[in-house]
Amino acid sequence: MKPRSLVFDLFGDYLRYRGGEVRLRELVQLMACFDVPEATVRVVAARMRKEGWLTSRKEGRETLYSLTDASWELLDEGRARIFNRAHGPWDGQWHTVVYSVPEAERTLREQLRKKLAWFGFGPLASAIWLSPHDRTDDVLAAFAHSPAIRLDTFSSRTSGLEADRDIASRAWDLKALDQEYAELLARYRPRLARYRAGALTAEESLVERMHLVHDYRLLPFRDPDLPPELLPAGWHGRQAHEVFLEAHGLLRARAEEHVDTVLGTT
Repeated sequence: MKPRSLVFDLFGDYLRYRGGEVRLRELVQLMACFDVPEATVRVVAARMRKEGWLTSRKEGRETLYSLTDASWELLDEGRARIFNRAHGPWDGQWHTVVYSVPEAERTLREQLRKKLAWFGFGPLASAIWLSPHDRTDDVLAAFAHSPAIRLDTFSSRTSGLEADRDIASRAWDLKALDQEYAELLARYRPRLARYRAGALTAEESLVERMHLVHDYRLLPFRDPDLPPELLPAGWHGRQAHEVFLEAHGLLRARAEEHVDTVLGTT
């Protein structure tokens, strides 16, 4: 795990519920659990502050760090993708975004594609992306101030479920994603018994929980959260999500215990 990601995760899962601030020495102590040396923590904190992800203030001789509004917004968006799943029956509608970006704006085009994938859209063709969920307003809002990008959105239906499944198989690499879900299940499901028994120390629980989040979140950001009728047989995604939620909950108390010990809070 990269030190920058650790900082975001510590704020997102722990520090936000403990005032939203952390002293530099406390951040150093927490990062030491992941073998990140103090010098690296100082460099990362200073760099994140310069880039607008962190803000700082002085309290006596100590420096306290907190996240900026942009960072909290990013964390909230990411948390929603990791923890939430669509519920209810699918209405059969595909929501499509067709974009046009000048050839000279390659960086902007790549940013658009990454954002479309973030919102769960998949490419049916190079400039035609679609999703079974109505998130076109999110896409339009994200690029409302980018005049170089032209976006056309519409909703439509296919001739039936067979065509829908064919579209899903072409827009996303579901086979590869399912294999990664299966590998995560194989790694973490056997550990649930130890989590339930409280066999890990408080510090070990923090480290394990952070690794769990890191390993799992790589998948929802690529998972379009398709309705069950569009998924291949034997799909492991829902099982992986359930195991993730259970493990995340089981490790919570001991992990928070260690954070509170470092911060001197209860």
